[in-house]
Amino acid sequence: MNAPLPESVRQALELVTLDDKYSLASGRAFMSGTQALVRLPMLQRQRDAANGLNTAGFISGYRGSPLGGYDQALWSAKKHLAAQNIVFQPGVNEELAATALWGTQQLDIFPQTKKFDGVFGIWYGKGPGVDRCSDVFKHANMAGTAKHGGVIAIAGDDHIAKSSTAAHQSDHIFKACGLPVFFPSSVQDILDMGLHAFAMSRFAGVWSGMKTIQEIVESSSSVYVDPDRVDIIVPTDFQVPEGGLHIRWPDAPLEQEARLMNHKWYAALAYVRANKLNHNVIAGPADRFGLIASGKAYNDTRQALIDLGFTDGECSSLGIRLHKVNVVWPLEATITRDFAKGLQEILVVEEKRQVIEYQLKEELYNWRSDVRPNVLGKFDEAPDDHSGGEWSQPNPSGNWLLRAQADLTPAIIAKAIAKRLKKLGVDADTTRRMDERIAMIEAKERSMTVLTADGITATDAAGERTPFFCSGCPHNTSTRVPEGSRALAGIGCHYMTVWMDRSTVTFSQMGGEGVAWVGQAPFTTDKHVFANLGDGTYYHSGLLAVRQSLAAGVNITYKILFNDAVAMTGGQPVDGTLRVPEMTRELEAEGVKKIVVVTDEPEKYDNVTNLAPGVTVHHRDELDTIQKQLREIEGCTVIVYDQTCATEKRRRRKRGTLVEPAKRVVINELVCEGCGDCSVQSNCLSVEPIETEFGRKRRINQNTCNKDYSCVKGFCPSFVTVEGGQMKSAKKAASALATSMPDPFKLPSLPQPRLPLCEAPWGIVVAGVGGTGVITIGQLLGMAAHLEGKGIVTQDAGGLAQKGGGTWSHIQIANRVEAISTTKVGTAEADLVIGCDPIVSANKATVAVMRLGRTYVALNTHGTPT
Repeated sequence: MNAPLPESVRQALELVTLDDKYSLASGRAFMSGTQALVRLPMLQRQRDAANGLNTAGFISGYRGSPLGGYDQALWSAKKHLAAQNIVFQPGVNEELAATALWGTQQLDIFPQTKKFDGVFGIWYGKGPGVDRCSDVFKHANMAGTAKHGGVIAIAGDDHIAKSSTAAHQSDHIFKACGLPVFFPSSVQDILDMGLHAFAMSRFAGVWSGMKTIQEIVESSSSVYVDPDRVDIIVPTDFQVPEGGLHIRWPDAPLEQEARLMNHKWYAALAYVRANKLNHNVIAGPADRFGLIASGKAYNDTRQALIDLGFTDGECSSLGIRLHKVNVVWPLEATITRDFAKGLQEILVVEEKRQVIEYQLKEELYNWRSDVRPNVLGKFDEAPDDHSGGEWSQPNPSGNWLLRAQADLTPAIIAKAIAKRLKKLGVDADTTRRMDERIAMIEAKERSMTVLTADGITATDAAGERTPFFCSGCPHNTSTRVPEGSRALAGIGCHYMTVWMDRSTVTFSQMGGEGVAWVGQAPFTTDKHVFANLGDGTYYHSGLLAVRQSLAAGVNITYKILFNDAVAMTGGQPVDGTLRVPEMTRELEAEGVKKIVVVTDEPEKYDNVTNLAPGVTVHHRDELDTIQKQLREIEGCTVIVYDQTCATEKRRRRKRGTLVEPAKRVVINELVCEGCGDCSVQSNCLSVEPIETEFGRKRRINQNTCNKDYSCVKGFCPSFVTVEGGQMKSAKKAASALATSMPDPFKLPSLPQPRLPLCEAPWGIVVAGVGGTGVITIGQLLGMAAHLEGKGIVTQDAGGLAQKGGGTWSHIQIANRVEAISTTKVGTAEADLVIGCDPIVSANKATVAVMRLGRTYVALNTHGTPT
């Protein structure tokens, strides 16, 4: 294990830095999709400078998974952005951020005072943010962009509602607002298609929409960052109308509409055509079966063909044509018809509701029946009947070919391809190979759905880890509800109360917290409800919910959870300067009947004199009494629960910006009677059960404890508080261990590992608990492969920003990145599973990637108590 490093790796260690993703002028850099979105505007600025333009950039939006870490990445790259005249200004909410982007394009209306030739912009937001921005998008897109400006609206879609209250698909919203829609399929595509999106926005005078999903934007890869990598071709077959396509003033609404519908969309199509953004990837002269896909579905289709045993050459021999769509709306007709020529059948592969399929059928509808291919997508054809359709009777929803709900996988797509190919007719050897692969997939699926006596799948019951509040989280206390009352949830970490025993039922969209009660109150015997509302949501739009409850005169108590951070997406600061005193005065001015501040540190308010009149401050131990009092008051009342996010406290202590408390709590296991009252009082994951020869006891996990101290409220004699004591350092612990070993303690020589050839991707899945380093392992392995010059793609499945839930990291390594088709290891495709936690390792998502005879498992048998 002490062999010298290969020269290429040694040189890479000397030259490669973590800053390469932003500072490297050209060449390969390892970065995530989120980081590529940071690098993208820098590349645009560099291209402009090379073309003699003095431009600047502006970025604004509102965070949300899978773009939850974009703002943090922008802040970390502040010096790099500033050097390129790029300003990042987070939005208070999505539509205000979009309005600010609209403003950047209006600078051309004031040419005498503008400081730059143009300002290009990026808007970003989660799927629900796209929904609420439709009014701004329509107005700004009709108004247009500046000649040297341009705007990309980047949507973060959650197709499987992994970190959302509803699954999202922004394609249709972008289309309704008239924005052309790009759908990148890789980290490299984010850079390349991003530059095309800016260029299209400038040429056609439209905002360009870009759809991202977790599997792409939260993946990482080695990519090329040369600003001149993309060759932009200005269309020559489009006649620009008199007056041009760009923003102007004055500009009547119907003139804007006519310019958009009669010219700008067709300018965008001309751009797609000139730059061949949609193109055949596999094609031959005798093709008969076409596959058309975009984004993740394109990746999954590539993998499905590989899983069926088809190389590109074999696809050509079988007459399979594969078409990649980078701009899913509007679908360019000339390229699409060229793809369809000569085919007998086309299978449209896309996740969620149809976008490409509808347009493809429109383009081919008037072809003669003897040359028009049969087009299938979501639904299979009924036997001997081609008259069916999406809304036909009998209901075709039981005849899914490629489902619209949830997502698609290479396994689902492989089964659909095999079914249609066999219907068209293929040779016996091809049929046998497809049947073998499909049989393996179906056997795996059957093994995943073995029912127990209770009718619950065994893998579901064995392997689920429910997300939970972090140790010391304020919500452990703040979301409690007094007996006889109920609460309404909303957006934020406190949403997790809906699956806890907290009398919290139903939730609302962001900014609608508590307003459902306005519709319920006149028609129920219930007199009062509580509603949880995060401080970030309050500043975003939640104040309007409070205002609506006031206007309706309902009896409701809002618990505004002031935790000094947007905890759910990574601990970002709230986008503003609002603090508790200002909040109380604002609420008092709105007309709230009674306002109470509850906190874990009431002493910090001893010298605060600017609270609203009549506001009282109480310790959190009084929360139950206060809630019982407020529910008896008619009208709208508010509890401002002031306690900093526990994970954010931990970060600040590590950074030295917050004092580390000198007190620790430990449990004497010999005294502990195992009653569990400390867990009831604190609801804290750091209070862990431990099995002893005297039965189950409790202990405090000092590594995860955030020093909230609510566990001591049980007044248990087994609890011991240690003042000023420090945990033994890891170095001292290792030294003590070494001295207890035989002297000298040396590891025996270990043989060099036998490395895989990596001609095909070698798949690794790391399975564990959120907050324990699973994602870090993936990033370390990814960077190591990058240093060796390997092709590498990693994808992290973190989801909710919490500790205690299951999380995964997928790593695929190959000699060339082009050999890696997808960002996730597919069904029965793992070569290695690193099981950091036995429960998550038994989860169906982990078991699904394993295959007997192929997959090695390195398992940590010590489970994380949750």
